[in-house]
Amino acid sequence: MRDFLVIGHRGACGYEPENTLRSFKKALELGCAWIELDVHMADNQLIVIHDEDLSRTTNGIGRVSETAFSYLQSLDAGLGERIPTLSEVLDLIEHRCNINIELKGQGTAIAVSALLQKRLSKHNQFLISSFDHTELLQMDTRYQRGAIFSQRTDSLVTNTLSLSADTLVVKHNLISSSIVDEAHNASLRVLVYTINDSKDIKDMLDLGVDGIFTDFPDRATLLKDNA
Repeated sequence: MRDFLVIGHRGACGYEPENTLRSFKKALELGCAWIELDVHMADNQLIVIHDEDLSRTTNGIGRVSETAFSYLQSLDAGLGERIPTLSEVLDLIEHRCNINIELKGQGTAIAVSALLQKRLSKHNQFLISSFDHTELLQMDTRYQRGAIFSQRTDSLVTNTLSLSADTLVVKHNLISSSIVDEAHNASLRVLVYTINDSKDIKDMLDLGVDGIFTDFPDRATLLKDNA
């Protein structure tokens, strides 16, 4: 069976509150070789949370980037979980799986580069990705880069290569066999988000993509192992 990455989306957020230590622990329990998380800058801290606005995933209000760290630490991110820092997630993961860090907002690339430089472990593989391609270009070149796209462009592959990225990350409704072939011919890895339905997981396997982001990593692992 070819290598097919099953990436726990925001941990295992189909089961636990997204982007929390509880969710990342669940992903580890399910045997994820990769997890994905999102980072924002707030009060000079790298905060693991998806939205810039606090209201969807916490009991707080306001914008992450405009909020004091002490206030962020006081919030409930689901089932009594706090919003973790990136350092706290790295402490939890240690060498147990690889990590896709998605950059959200200005300043995250430089801050993530600096943190990983301090903590770099040969046991961990990092993929740094972003919709913000300007931010992505500021990332330390020693790490793999993933260019994320949610809308069609003239050439997803050409745009990915122009960012010195080695991974094309694309929304599920944009993927096709021709894009997969074009990307592979350019030596790019192709990852697709967010795939949760068993039929859709099988479709991605059949298309030959290199991996998927999923809220239910155990479903994808089961199908992958039986393919």
